[in-house]
Amino acid sequence: MTGSLSDEFRAALAARALEVERLLDGLLSERPRGGEILRPARLVAAMRHGVLSGGKRLRPFLLIESAALLGGGAAAALHAAAALECVHCYSLIHDDLPAMDDDDMRRGRPTVHRAFDEATAILAGDSLLTLAFDILADIEMDAEAKVGLVLGLARAAGVGGMAGGQALDLTAAASAPDEQGIIALQAMKTGALIRYACEAGGIVAGGSADERARLAEFGSAIGLAFQLADDLLDLTGSSATVGKATGKDIAAGKATLASLHGIDWARRQLAGLVTQAEDLLAPWGDSARLLREAARFIAARDS
Repeated sequence: MTGSLSDEFRAALAARALEVERLLDGLLSERPRGGEILRPARLVAAMRHGVLSGGKRLRPFLLIESAALLGGGAAAALHAAAALECVHCYSLIHDDLPAMDDDDMRRGRPTVHRAFDEATAILAGDSLLTLAFDILADIEMDAEAKVGLVLGLARAAGVGGMAGGQALDLTAAASAPDEQGIIALQAMKTGALIRYACEAGGIVAGGSADERARLAEFGSAIGLAFQLADDLLDLTGSSATVGKATGKDIAAGKATLASLHGIDWARRQLAGLVTQAEDLLAPWGDSARLLREAARFIAARDS
């Protein structure tokens, strides 16, 4: 399926990643912003290690393309995308810590706590989370839309979203959640930020309530697809290709939808979720072609 992706999509994904990388590179300098007194060099270096490490920048891509679909401003979308990526990268830094998933490798190189130390990794994650809201608050845009972006990210990242999902994940091996429990966990831990990416694009663009709701539903579908693909990679992928350790869910006794129902079932579900996501974009016709390809890309990814 990966081979069927268009050159246009590949080029757009790479271009958006480069734009976001350049903006983050500037935002993560040692130069203080606003009322900051100074930025400790080691802490900034740890933040940069956790953020400027390549990656597909999929969530920023979804936000930027969702905004573009509705004619949103490119500069505001790019800054909102950078804020979202700060939250995503903070979550990876903390997720890799020994007290959580205890991973030594991320994107093919040492995790932040291995490259620096645990305390610095915790502070790097804390700093990226707060920097995200600094970036959003500093965007030049309508105040009501800005509040919507801030509120949406806070809820997607917090106790009822990603952080809550991580808490559920930590107890998953002991509590053995059923299928609905697994779906809820994954919708929070993985799906919340992906849903936010799509909905935030609609907010940046000033889309109607119906347009934002449709984009959010699209985000929910591809968020579940992302987690299913991740589960399959954990079962079938190699650590060299994936860029991190695989087989950890089984070793930890964590149930996933793929382990519960089998690989063939998971692949069928993935295909169905891609179809559902594409159907949600039907009102926009060819204008949504890059987002449709993003859904296929998520289902077919190998890292």
